[in-house]
Amino acid sequence: MKSIDIRSGFLEYFRERGHRVVPSAPLVPQGDATLLFTNAGMVQFKDYFLGAQRPESPRAASAQKVMRVSGKHNDLEQVGPSPRHHTFFEMLGNFSFGDYFKEDAIRFGWDLVTRVWGVPASRLFATVYEKDDDAFDLWVKLSSLPPERVHRCGEKDNFWAMGETGPCGPCSEIFVDLHPDRPEVGWEEGTDSGRYMEIWNLVFMQFDRDSAGTLTPLPKPSIDTGMGLERITSVLEGVYSNYDTDLFQPILAAAADLAHTKYGADAEKDVSMRVIADHLRAVSFLLADGVIPGNEGRGYVLRRILRRAVRHGMRLGFEEPFLFKLVPVLGEVMGGAYLELAATRQASMATIKAEEEKFLSTVANGARQVQEEIERLRPQGIATLPGPMVFRLYDTYGLPLEVIREIAEEERFQIDEPGFNEALDAQREQSRKATAEVQNRLSALREVLRGHAELTETRFEGYERTEMTDTPAEVVRLATWREGAPVRVSTLQKGQVGVVILDQTVFYAESGGEVGDTGEMLWEGGRARVVDTQKDQGGVYFHFVEIEEGSLARHTKVLLRVDHERRLAIQRNHTATHLLQAALRQVLGKSVRQAGSLVAPDRLRFDFTYHRGMFRQEWEQTEDLVNEWIRRAVSTEFVWRSYQEAIAAGAMALFGEKYGERVRTVNVPGFSLELCGGCHVRNTGEIGLFLIESERGVASGVRRIEAATGGYALDEVRGQRAAYTELVTRLGIRSGDYDHQLQKADQLRQRQNELEAEMRKLRMQLVSGSASPSGDEELLVDGIRVLAREVPPAPANELRDMADTLRSKLGSGVVVIGTRGDGNVSLVAAVSKDLTARVKAGDLVKKLSAIVGGGGGGRPDFAQAGGKEPEKLPAALAAVGEAVREQLAR
Repeated sequence: MKSIDIRSGFLEYFRERGHRVVPSAPLVPQGDATLLFTNAGMVQFKDYFLGAQRPESPRAASAQKVMRVSGKHNDLEQVGPSPRHHTFFEMLGNFSFGDYFKEDAIRFGWDLVTRVWGVPASRLFATVYEKDDDAFDLWVKLSSLPPERVHRCGEKDNFWAMGETGPCGPCSEIFVDLHPDRPEVGWEEGTDSGRYMEIWNLVFMQFDRDSAGTLTPLPKPSIDTGMGLERITSVLEGVYSNYDTDLFQPILAAAADLAHTKYGADAEKDVSMRVIADHLRAVSFLLADGVIPGNEGRGYVLRRILRRAVRHGMRLGFEEPFLFKLVPVLGEVMGGAYLELAATRQASMATIKAEEEKFLSTVANGARQVQEEIERLRPQGIATLPGPMVFRLYDTYGLPLEVIREIAEEERFQIDEPGFNEALDAQREQSRKATAEVQNRLSALREVLRGHAELTETRFEGYERTEMTDTPAEVVRLATWREGAPVRVSTLQKGQVGVVILDQTVFYAESGGEVGDTGEMLWEGGRARVVDTQKDQGGVYFHFVEIEEGSLARHTKVLLRVDHERRLAIQRNHTATHLLQAALRQVLGKSVRQAGSLVAPDRLRFDFTYHRGMFRQEWEQTEDLVNEWIRRAVSTEFVWRSYQEAIAAGAMALFGEKYGERVRTVNVPGFSLELCGGCHVRNTGEIGLFLIESERGVASGVRRIEAATGGYALDEVRGQRAAYTELVTRLGIRSGDYDHQLQKADQLRQRQNELEAEMRKLRMQLVSGSASPSGDEELLVDGIRVLAREVPPAPANELRDMADTLRSKLGSGVVVIGTRGDGNVSLVAAVSKDLTARVKAGDLVKKLSAIVGGGGGGRPDFAQAGGKEPEKLPAALAAVGEAVREQLAR
């Protein structure tokens, strides 16, 4: 049985039994700041289990994309050597939200595995929580398993909890014997050896655990199950390893062909090929869901996985990018189930190739850095690279720890891994604290406002109007802050800031890159200014307010008025963003896709995937296309339809975004069709003018355009014209004759270059010739010539040239030069090669820069520093001789 049939068969089985089949949620959790990635099928249903949101159906089933690479589920290092561990996998699951419970969950599981899929009962075992007599009795009653094949296990293995507090309950697992032809072994021996493999976990969510650890039965017990598609496929295809299934074999074969080898011929090479196959899936699906390689958060994890695959490629002999060539093969294997793979294939290939090139270059450059550090430490009798130094090579140069270790071992050096881990943990903790503060504040606010009572979705009426005066909204909940923490209140008084939940609203909540609306709330005897609008995953809108008059209580009827001009400006920018993406896909190609956006009243920002910067001609073509579509004054169309209908009609979806069964499409006929819940103009002519202000790279394979529309774009044009007029006036160039202006500017630039070159020449002569300034001092320190000199102010590159020239004139010796200007000090030290074992330029400038209130460093033969106390430069230069003497004495 093939994986595609297993996946579809699972979903169809539960569809026939009243379950709503739900598409996989993105790998990036929506509205859950506690998770880096979606790591289980139940993640998208979390609010249903908590009772914070009402499900569309009491039963659901899904095939969920899952990533487990960090925290509790960190499987990364086991991927490759293990036949069953993965970073990315698919989790098949069925769920009940207060509908059926243990009996049906066990009946469904047994029936599907044995009757539908035909796994012999003689190969199966079940486990239950040691105190769960109900589950034990149900297995004996509903299956053909004898009691001795139903094993009672402890809390560690068979009791599941969402967190330290909250919903939890016992679970039951189905195991399969991978070697039924061999004599049976004891339960512990079978599970420890991997012979008895878990294939399905059934969680019976029946308790609510409080902070004291007390378990209270839930009013509506629920079911959450999970089964790895890769594992069950290996069972049904009759193979031992997940990598021997049809989910991996085509990728492994393609990787082997590229490496001119064969999978199965060499155990070490097989591990590397398994790593490549697994990591290709993880990287491709993360890119398809909108994650971009970076240096923190999800982007860092993506880059780490990609680079681990490249490192294993290097072990197979790859010296050029190769991973991107496997993306089409993955599309053939899984593209039928996940349409985003085909839609993002070209962009993913370009990003992966760019990352591979960057990493291969990083390894080459980083290896040189490691070598330099080793050469610096060896003369000192040190044979261990310090942890902080290893971390700097890892963090600054992107060099993997494994590569640093290999280079060190070749030079008979060790690395201080405890010190490295300490520095790494410190950085992670700092990053965690920086992001957690904002996330926790909003999460706490949501918890306070939701409370234990269920909140219904706020009805949004703001597409057609920006005022609600005929049918007032009603205040449902209120909150404010006390000592930095949100608290629920019944009334907000004049002067207080707080949050208001209404039953309906015309205020758009920040979403899809579009900022939230502002405006005002009015009621009898009172007024509040709305400064922002946000919403949670359940569609509840949070209006952030400042009470200006009166007091606002629960159940008050309020009139709403959005800042209309601000909303119009946002609408112009949002529709322009859609037109911009369409224009970029025409000019640069279909590989362009959105990687992020900001739609504000004064500007728009659009991040998109592309492997290089835009040429000026492409910039202008894009701008021209958007402005042409604006001038045509095309009416915008808004249609609600099913997700499948929208995609079939050619609508562009933002991959990584979670969509419901019914979606809103924004159509500019003939130009752009996208899924979008944001606010837009009714006619493209309302945009007025579109102007690109900048285009630049923000990450590997990601570019950013910032632009303006309407009056803001006109202001920018007028500002540029005013600057141009002022410039030609100051330069004394005739206005209007552009060719003459350019010619005159070139002449001025050429003359400036000539004068700067002449000044450089004079400065060098002044420093190295007979016309040296007074105070120049050459010392003899323990037989070593030492020159300390103050020189005229000069750029940093000239200071380096001066020091190098003076060092050459000395032949053997130490040179320190300093300059001051604009309240700053610059110091440069140069040491001839024959003396670097005794005198270090880097140590020299560190000591001297402390005198002038600064710091610096560098190599043993050359270093530079700066300071903020120019009046102390003479003292620093006077201290050069003693500083050299101290080093010689060590």
